[in-house]
Amino acid sequence: KDIEFIRSNYYNKLEIARFDSNVGKFVGYTEFGVKQAEYWNNNPSYIGAMKTQRETYCLHNVGIWYGNP
Repeated sequence: KDIEFIRSNYYNKLEIARFDSNVGKFVGYTEFGVKQAEYWNNNPSYIGAMKTQRETYCLHNVGIWYGNP
């Protein structure tokens, strides 16, 4: 439960939007990022794909970081 998938989108070194697997949706941090987040959040297949990234990427590699040496 402590594993978290975060995908951040940047433009000109400024974070415009972020997907957090604990929140389950995109959050915008700039005017453009809010518009993009609304667009991405209204696409259920894209949100579903981002939610499965936690299982696909994070949980698959958890043994590398927390496994036995």
